Amino acid sequence: MDTVLRIAVIYLFVLVGLRVLGKREFGQLSPLELVSLLMIPEIVAQAAVGSDYSLTTALTAAATLFVLVFVTSMLAQRFEVFETLVSGRPTVLVHNGRFIEAAMNHTRVTPAEVFSEMHKAGMEVLSEVKWAILEPDGSIAVIAHDPPSDKPGHPPPEKKLAL
Repeated sequence: MDTVLRIAVIYLFVLVGLRVLGKREFGQLSPLELVSLLMIPEIVAQAAVGSDYSLTTALTAAATLFVLVFVTSMLAQRFEVFETLVSGRPTVLVHNGRFIEAAMNHTRVTPAEVFSEMHKAGMEVLSEVKWAILEPDGSIAVIAHDPPSDKPGHPPPEKKLAL
């Protein structure tokens, strides 16, 4: 029982710590995936080279971690509030071609990171960006302004022929 309690406390501590760090620290991993990947080798290493050489303890610890991850993911899928607590919410970084400084400072995203994602999306200047959103997985989604021809009531732009 001691092993189960220790693993549960460590799991919750690491999960909360990663949420406090922020989404940019994860890269493309969800907090649940990252916690699992960080803890499994450590748990198994305890049985292999640690002070407790018991295979039973290592298997109990790993099973406890798997159950905790499974229960956390079920709760996140079932309850939106719990999912928001575990994964976070998207953060708007750019709106209508303007940086939202408070959001960028809070999430520690630099303009260079936004520009890099803009360039990947085929945009060259900030005024082309309708929205840039930091997703809960740490990626930045960039949405361009609609071209004038796509808006209802606007005629398509004239095309000039080169002679």
